[in-house]
Amino acid sequence: MSKSVVNPLAQSVLGENDFSVSTDKTVYDGFFKMYELELTHKKFDGGWTQAISRELFHRGEAAAAILYDPNKDLIGLIDQFRVGALESEYGPWCLETVAGMMEEGETPESLITRELEEEAGIVGARLIPIVSYYSSPGGCSEKIHLFCALCDLSGKGGLFGLADENEDIQFSVVNADDVFKNMYAGRTNNAATLLGLQWLQLNRRSLQQRS
Repeated sequence: MSKSVVNPLAQSVLGENDFSVSTDKTVYDGFFKMYELELTHKKFDGGWTQAISRELFHRGEAAAAILYDPNKDLIGLIDQFRVGALESEYGPWCLETVAGMMEEGETPESLITRELEEEAGIVGARLIPIVSYYSSPGGCSEKIHLFCALCDLSGKGGLFGLADENEDIQFSVVNADDVFKNMYAGRTNNAATLLGLQWLQLNRRSLQQRS
């Protein structure tokens, strides 16, 4: 078999014309949606798979931001209840980035600007795009747009969240060195927060120099 000339870091040898969905039906429509699909896709050897049945958990697009004050070397994180972490050894309250789900007509930038104010009382932050990624593409459609939000965190913190959405959020500001020392200790046990902190750790000095 001849070797592919496609750069695997840039794209796959298979693409949007190499799969076919024959059945797509909604099996649950609540706070989130669940679809049942039957499909086939082309294989790397040139053949096609038999019919495959898959459930798809639909969450749409979201945005998240790690908050950083480069002048005072402070990081802002929110603490809130997460039903998906009920069995966590640290309990279901997770230390996280500010984040939210995209509504119709929003861009990732307008979404995270709204969430920064709702969840942390931050207005006028400078947004730096980090990465857009799929959180769990094996069975979930969620795509997250991750940012770094540069802002003044002096005197910030407190309780936030929208009562009509049952949000109960505690926003805390912590010295960056303390956050990095404990970032793998457990409470920041979610992908967006760890990715944001890792990016910030790599770019921290350059952000300070440019501020």
